Amino acid sequence: MPNAIDLLKERLYTVLDLNSAAGVLSWDQHTYMPKGGLEARVRQMTTLESMSHEVFSASATGELLARAEEAVAKLDPESDEARMVRVIRREYNQAVKLPAALVEEKSRITGKAMDAWMACKPANDFAGFRPHLEAIFSICRREAEALGYAEQPYDALLGRYEPGMLTSKLKAVFDEVKQDLVPLCKSIFERNSQVDDACLYGDFDPQAQWDLGISVLEAMGYNFDNGRQDQSPHPFTTEFGVGDVRVTTRIHRDDFKAGLFGTMHEGGHALYEQNVSQLYDRTYLAGGTSLGIHESQSRLWENLVGRSPQFCQWLFPRVRKLFPAQFGQMDDTAFYRAINRVKPSLIRIEADEVTYSLHVFLRFELELELLSGELKVADLPEAWNAKMQSYLGIKPASDKEGCLQDMHWSDATVGYFPTYALGNLYGVQIWNTAHKRLPQLKQQLAQGDLTPLREWLSDQVYTHGRKYDAPELVQRITGEPLKAKYFVEYLREKYTPVYGL
Repeated sequence: MPNAIDLLKERLYTVLDLNSAAGVLSWDQHTYMPKGGLEARVRQMTTLESMSHEVFSASATGELLARAEEAVAKLDPESDEARMVRVIRREYNQAVKLPAALVEEKSRITGKAMDAWMACKPANDFAGFRPHLEAIFSICRREAEALGYAEQPYDALLGRYEPGMLTSKLKAVFDEVKQDLVPLCKSIFERNSQVDDACLYGDFDPQAQWDLGISVLEAMGYNFDNGRQDQSPHPFTTEFGVGDVRVTTRIHRDDFKAGLFGTMHEGGHALYEQNVSQLYDRTYLAGGTSLGIHESQSRLWENLVGRSPQFCQWLFPRVRKLFPAQFGQMDDTAFYRAINRVKPSLIRIEADEVTYSLHVFLRFELELELLSGELKVADLPEAWNAKMQSYLGIKPASDKEGCLQDMHWSDATVGYFPTYALGNLYGVQIWNTAHKRLPQLKQQLAQGDLTPLREWLSDQVYTHGRKYDAPELVQRITGEPLKAKYFVEYLREKYTPVYGL
């Protein structure tokens, strides 16, 4: 006779399968769905998400969960079963607070908002997107109130992506980083002319860029038997199980960096999902433990590996072979300096690793104001531009380069943006430990041998899935809680010789 834990897992197979099916439809919407499919797609997504919520939040699930909790109370609290039940309880307690009508309404709003964003962004039409964004923040306020919060409404939304994190704690961490990061940026901006990156802009054959990205994904260890890469307006990673983890990128003919580093970024996310323990597939322990930890891996592979002087020694000969007209007269040192040029930029996903967090701080602060109602959606473009001027000294010429540039608000993922900056902090702290545990790492990067690093990260991070919360995982890996200081120390050490600080 099945025990309580097995009965709970069996019931939740339906929820996980419905979520995966909705994920496939979402992936298709961003990649191949014809424009005429939107109305049907919104209906389909709403149906699947409503069914998933209904099954998961039902009293029958709660009864099985309570029985499973009694069963795991007799087990080692570190066991997979005990940890899985703990994660399910956290998710269940949130789900039962959300009325089915709210879930359905949110699905309809986001389905239409995403399509509107895809049309309004290239058209620079903030007025057309404004009613959708107003609906997004309205539903997010209602969601936060339904979920409840410790100190302020934003806590409820932030906690869905970074469990246990409070807005006040996050703000304190970010303020600590800003204290050193803002003057560091200013010092570098004053020496901006010392690094030339003109070679990265011109006419780069899209197919050659694609081929380069594929070869780098292969070197990283991305398993194409269990995944694929496609193009989308905004790069993303999605998974439908350990055996199906997909990435997208976007190629700009006139900008070499966008395709390559976008591919490495999403490849980092995918490595996490592909290397979760097979034991956790189709359970609530599969996937990343938090989006901050997830971003630590995408940022680690994109920047700490991809933009390192050692990896450039392996990468650059391949770049020069594909693009001799642009790079034929350069060496890997000049290439390294070019891809690490720091400059104020308008687009977050194309920002350098020094200024990137400032883009995130901007969005975090605006989300707080929009959610509280202190800032009206109608006034967002002006507020956005003012913060860009304050943080980076530049102002967007259009809203498509400003407040319309990201897809995340159209998907109602308010509370998500801060995890990007948290990822920078987690990533550097884990990276420092990797160098201690892998004394030959620099030489391996220079040879393009990324297997030892990937295997170490798999053992330390990926295989555990959601078994450990972010603070616990970082403590286990590094022997310390999260410390913001390591991130700025890394930047200062790396960019001092580049810019002669």
